[in-house]
Amino acid sequence: MRSEFRTCALLTMLVVASLTGACSAAIAPGGPSGTGAAQTPGQAITTATITASARSARSEGFNPFRDESQTTRPKRVVIEKPTLAEVLQSGPLDEITVGRADAPVTVIKYVSPTCPFCRVWQRKVFPPFKKRYLDTGKVRLVLREFPIGFQSGAATIAIRCARPNRRVALYTALLNQQARWVSQDVRREPIFKIAKRFGVTRSEFDACYKDKALIEGLKAVKDRGRTLGII
Repeated sequence: MRSEFRTCALLTMLVVASLTGACSAAIAPGGPSGTGAAQTPGQAITTATITASARSARSEGFNPFRDESQTTRPKRVVIEKPTLAEVLQSGPLDEITVGRADAPVTVIKYVSPTCPFCRVWQRKVFPPFKKRYLDTGKVRLVLREFPIGFQSGAATIAIRCARPNRRVALYTALLNQQARWVSQDVRREPIFKIAKRFGVTRSEFDACYKDKALIEGLKAVKDRGRTLGII
């Protein structure tokens, strides 16, 4: 499979083959090097190098996400050579996916809604990628949350407020309209203005920020990403 992946700040794509046969992934010129090797079950290829500094933000009680570049945390434990099963292991929340469940290749994308390079990828690469690989049943895309900063965390919670079949569309809209809601302060209102266009009501929106199970689930998804080397 040839993909036109570009390096995305705060974004890693893990490409895993789920068939017995090997699968390869390549990066277009200008992207990270060191990819394109043959792949077999039990292996995972990191196809995007993470290069970014996180935004600093003010804390609010509802938001579990911190700006890790500005805080001291215990040294994380990273799985050195994760198996296919370990990479595909889902967390307590249902996975956000695009494409057929039985696709021979799964692309796992860890995302932060405030990432500007992710916005470019979603605008320019995702449409042809979807047409060529997702719509044809060749690839299944899994979106996993890895928000950086409090406003990114607020947007991540909002995405989970939407119905499952509207989450990818809301995620795309938030990326495309970053200038309207991204800030160093936590500002929910501009996020809600976008979310309500995708069926999220005021009461649902407010309730999501008080949903402890949802917040703990999102923390678990992010912590799981850390064990896979996401930073």
